Amino acid sequence: MAARGTIDGLYAEVSQFYAEQMQALDAGKFAAYAETFTDDATFSHTPGREPARTRAGILQDLLAVNERFADDPQQRRHMFTMMNLDPQSDGTIRSTVYALVLTTRPGAGPELVRTCVVHDVLARVDGALLNRARRVELDGLD
Repeated sequence: MAARGTIDGLYAEVSQFYAEQMQALDAGKFAAYAETFTDDATFSHTPGREPARTRAGILQDLLAVNERFADDPQQRRHMFTMMNLDPQSDGTIRSTVYALVLTTRPGAGPELVRTCVVHDVLARVDGALLNRARRVELDGLD
């Protein structure tokens, strides 16, 4: 386990990374969201489907998912909480967070539509944090 001061600074850095990443997703800035992944990243978020691979593949996957909601005027919010970081000897960071996904439609209040556990491998590329791998486990499926 990392020293307390080290993990505190890392926690703040990763928290900021996730805030920027999820706000890009929720704002429909899919290219900006995809840029938070490494060129060779994998992203698994739907049981039974192959993971999206590469930054370009992740962007293509996001656009396809968004197309399914084209006629539904909803605003989604992804909330990350209970973040647990585990720095690795190779310089990567294993991160596990709980995610709450809320949807709000015009004239209605927010609805909790999904809870999940997100497992990430974060890596530094040219000094910046990026996702190398993301695996989302949806609650209530077993």
